[in-house]
This record gives sequence, C-alpha cells and structure tokens, in this order.
Amino acid sequence: MSRFLMRLAARIPLRIAHALGSILGWAIYALSPAYRRHLRENMALAGYRDARMRRAAIAESGKMLAELPALWFRPHAEVVALVRGLDGVEEAWAARERGEPLLFLAPHLGCFEITSQYTATRVPLTVLFRPPKSGWLEPLMREGRERPNIRMLRADYPGLRRLVAALRRGEAIGFLPDQVPGEGEGEWVEFFGKPAYTMTLAARLVERPRQSCFLAYARRLPRGEGYVFSMRRLPPALPGEGAARRVNRALEALIRECPEQYLWSYNRYKTPKGARRADA
Repeated sequence: MSRFLMRLAARIPLRIAHALGSILGWAIYALSPAYRRHLRENMALAGYRDARMRRAAIAESGKMLAELPALWFRPHAEVVALVRGLDGVEEAWAARERGEPLLFLAPHLGCFEITSQYTATRVPLTVLFRPPKSGWLEPLMREGRERPNIRMLRADYPGLRRLVAALRRGEAIGFLPDQVPGEGEGEWVEFFGKPAYTMTLAARLVERPRQSCFLAYARRLPRGEGYVFSMRRLPPALPGEGAARRVNRALEALIRECPEQYLWSYNRYKTPKGARRADA
C-alpha cells in the first residue's frame, strides 16, 4: 500500500507538490514543539533570527518531504531533467577525467536526493546511507535511490569497508557529512559556534592523498521549476585546523549560500547514546 501511494504521489506536478509541502512544513512546525525548538535555536546559532528567513525555512523543510515521491518513483530520466542549471560542476568532472577518485559530501541542504542521481549520470557512484528507524521505509528508500550507476551501502562496518575500498579503486563515493554519528564514530567540533558531535569518517577521508573532495547541493527553484545543482571544492585547511573542523567550516560556508533551504530542524547538537558530552 505504501509503495502504491508513493507511486501515485509521484505523478503530482512538482509545482503542486512543493505548494503542498509548504503547508506540510507549517503543520509540522505547529504540532511539534521539539521540531519548532530545534529549528529556531539552530537558526539563531547561525545568526538567522529574522521571521522572514524562518518562514522560508519552515516551508522548504516541508517541500523536502513532499518532493520525495517524485524523486524516488519517477523514471530516472525525468528526475535528472529536473536539474535546470549547473554551477561549479566542471572542476569535478575534470578531476574525474584525470582519473582522480572523487569524494562528494552532500549535507541536508536543498534537494540532496537529486544530487546523487544527477552525479551518477557522469560517474558511477557509491553512496553510504543510514537505514531509517521505520523498517517499512527502507525497501522504498532503496527502490527509489538505487538508480542506474548508483550503489548503496549501509552505514555499518561492512558498508564502511566497501566504501573505502571503492575510493581506493579510484571510484566516486558520497554521503551526508552532517549526520550525528554513533558513539565512538565522532568528535566534538564547532559548528556555527557550538560544539557538535561530528563524524570522523569525512575527516579521515578528506585527508587521503590523490583525491578530490567536493561539497554538493541542489537548490530548489521557485514554483516547482526544478533545481540548480552546485558543487564547491573543499577549501584547504587553515593553519592549525583539524580535518573535522575544516569540513564543518566548509559546510557552514555552503549553507550560507542558501540558508533557507537547510534542514535547521535536524537535532544537530544532540549527544548520542553512550557518547561523552562536550562539556564532560
């Protein structure tokens, strides 16, 4: 039944899906005190306190949910065709032509679901994912994301080994770098001025030699017109800067390009079960 409903929803024009998503975003904001608190607090930490930006972020978070059926269950060619513009991607394709392994970091910014699908039209891509808490959703997620040239790996020990092996073979890999990792998989690093438990996986991988690392996101266009796909090369480290802070600093700069489309409601500053608190 869930698959049928998702496929039915996929037929809704993106313009209408995004309009409905804006309503959904406000409904969640009104009904969930925790969601509301995280969104407001996280935006304030980053310096976004004005009501106009907050209203835009609430609507965009709902669009992120409403667009999923189309991105997962429309034909792959139709999804890729929703990318209406490109920004900064040439450097990544040139690195690939030189035979360099590629590491793509795609945070919860804009339509991160379409970044892997578009990238896979240029290069085979191995993507790391964390299984959803609701078991019924994983088969739908796999069906929607396992498109041509995309291989998905669970974020567990075997999956991580296969991910690193793909990079060693000179292939392209990608994952969300701003997810809160589990106990023992992260370190406390500043993110918008506050310590956040940050995955060490991205920090370790960006320091590997002879590879190119890019941050990627797809900005939603108004009225459901599609997306603009952007890439930014990871900037060099500052003097004395650790790799994890380097990644977080790059993410901060990327988010400031399109702050209304970041998922501010994500509980980025939580302490994972079993992990020591930042102030301990």
